[in-house]
Amino acid sequence: MKSTILRAGIAAVLVFPCSAFPTEHGDVAMLKLMLEQMKQEHEARIGALETRIRDAEQKAEAAESQAASAAQTAVEVNRISAERRSDSAFNPAISLVVQGSATSYSRDPDDWTLPGFQVGGEAGLKPEGLSLTETELTASANVDDWFFAQATIGLHEEEGGTEVDLEEAFVDTLSLPAGLGLRIGRFYTETGYLNTKHTHAWDFADAPLTSQAFLGQQYRDDGLRLSWLAPTDTFLELGMETLRGERFPAGGDGSEFFGGAQNYFARVGNDVGPSNSFRVGLSHLRTEPKDRQSGHAHGGQVDEIFSFAGDSNLTALDFIWKWAPNGDTRNRNFVFQAEYFLRDEEGTVTFTDDTGEALLPYNGTQQGFYAQGVYQFMPRWRAGLRYDMLWSDNNLRVSSNTSGEADDDVLEESGLLAGHDPWRWTIMADYAHSEFSRLRLQYARDYSRPGDADDQFQLQYIMTLGAHGAHQY
Repeated sequence: MKSTILRAGIAAVLVFPCSAFPTEHGDVAMLKLMLEQMKQEHEARIGALETRIRDAEQKAEAAESQAASAAQTAVEVNRISAERRSDSAFNPAISLVVQGSATSYSRDPDDWTLPGFQVGGEAGLKPEGLSLTETELTASANVDDWFFAQATIGLHEEEGGTEVDLEEAFVDTLSLPAGLGLRIGRFYTETGYLNTKHTHAWDFADAPLTSQAFLGQQYRDDGLRLSWLAPTDTFLELGMETLRGERFPAGGDGSEFFGGAQNYFARVGNDVGPSNSFRVGLSHLRTEPKDRQSGHAHGGQVDEIFSFAGDSNLTALDFIWKWAPNGDTRNRNFVFQAEYFLRDEEGTVTFTDDTGEALLPYNGTQQGFYAQGVYQFMPRWRAGLRYDMLWSDNNLRVSSNTSGEADDDVLEESGLLAGHDPWRWTIMADYAHSEFSRLRLQYARDYSRPGDADDQFQLQYIMTLGAHGAHQY
């Protein structure tokens, strides 16, 4: 019995170590397997990092190459731009506008006047019959990245001859900060709306009565203009002009260092939906005429010259409304345009003839307006209607008279007596075969002078050759 138990115990002891060894060997194998897996994962991570490093290095090299290429391209673009600017300095945009008309009047155009107003400058009617009324030669270009320059030479028919006139010659700045702009030279002033528009851009063949009476058709002068464009969604521009003040309606001697005339202006405008837009302008022209003349001389002999010396203040209000379906002006569009002028003057009118002179103390208030609408009812075809009216309240008398005229005759011939209010209505139709050519037929029923109406017919052509910049609003 005991021997049996002993043998069983010895057998159990011998069996136990044998069953324990395989278990320990399995754990070691497991650890070795885990270590191998960790090594593989580590190598994979290192490989991934090495791949990312190589990709990053390749992208950096590509970026450096692209940057170098872009820099080279920029240098080349700057070089070409500089060459183009250099070329444009010798090749400005040049345009030639030829205008002519056939005109007929039922009254003598040489007797045309505007009672209550001292007419001067280029005011008056066109020559009767066939005439080449005006030719404009314009050259313009960017001088460089700082300046733009433009010059316009006008050729006008005057008393059977051709008169050459430098209409405009100015320089504009291009890079002033904060919305500022500066113009120096000779230019049309920002007095009202139409004054800055060249004659070929007018909607009618002649200027409104307001332009004739207050500005001598158009006022241009030598001077300086400073303007500011507000950084707002609504268009807002303010500006001032200091002018030599020698031309009509200023009539100074041009000797003042800061100019003999000043003009201040403000303009605001905006879009009203996709089809409408507007602009409202206000300007004020202050002048101190010393010898603002009206009348004319014949053959070098003085023939009834009237000159005004004193203070003259002209205020102008203008309004423009434009309509086009969804902003597309090619097929149909309509433009309404109106201006109102108010002038206060005080001083002395001097009348001079071959025998002496007469002095007329003068204080006057003069007003006028026009309103017009132009409708393009189909491509290339337009029709328009305009109404003008002037009126005045002038006080003047003769304080001394050594001329060969009686006092009453001098007062009458001064043109400042307000015995009649000039007015007129005008219709027109025109056809533009292209943006470079326009034919216009116009009729006016003119009551500028007392008595019968003047029936005025005009057939006008406008031809543009060469490059011509877009007109302002």
